[in-house]
Amino acid sequence: MAKRLAIGFMSVYFSMLSIGVLAHTFGVGQLSSPAMYYFVWDMFCGWSAHEYRYHFIAEGESGTYYDVTHGPWGDVHLFGNITRATYDSVGNAYGPIAMNTLKHTRHEPIECVHIIEEAWPKKYNIPDYLWLSRYEEPKDKVSYHTRRMIVNPDGTVVLDQPNYPSLLYAQSVHSNPRLQADYKRGKPFYAVNPEHRQSAYSYSADRTDSNIQRAGHSVTE
Repeated sequence: MAKRLAIGFMSVYFSMLSIGVLAHTFGVGQLSSPAMYYFVWDMFCGWSAHEYRYHFIAEGESGTYYDVTHGPWGDVHLFGNITRATYDSVGNAYGPIAMNTLKHTRHEPIECVHIIEEAWPKKYNIPDYLWLSRYEEPKDKVSYHTRRMIVNPDGTVVLDQPNYPSLLYAQSVHSNPRLQADYKRGKPFYAVNPEHRQSAYSYSADRTDSNIQRAGHSVTE
């Protein structure tokens, strides 16, 4: 009896593990259910040297910008002061989180929501006394802000750009003549993102990012 139970357990275990490996390899069904987290082989796949924070800025028809990062009910802090949006590093829930804030606040008609990524080196997170004992340079933290995504009010993603380290990687390749020569000798291919199956196009507007307000405020304030 014990042998049959052991064989049955191993069969179920290896079957589910195989499903997870295949789902991760072919990019199919990885986000179909929260239970897939236990089977998809994506844990501890790498650590970034940068710390991230995400800010959701809604653009109104009048050109006024609203901060919709935080809902009117407050934020849920699971560990430290990190908000819910920061846990979604791949951006699957940026649009729904911003739209949920807009749904429960008063504002003018919204044209789109800009997802802004703030990044800085993680070494600046250490306490001051550890910094003084380890580095001779002054602790001068600088954050880099890039536009990660643009979402329409209906939830359609119209712009999806890579995060800051990926942007630095692309710039390093484009500024290196040898890598550019290797790139031109390579075979072209199409990169497909299964998460967003519609075509993404560039969005630009000659407007400044000033006059940012919290959602629910009057545009005359």
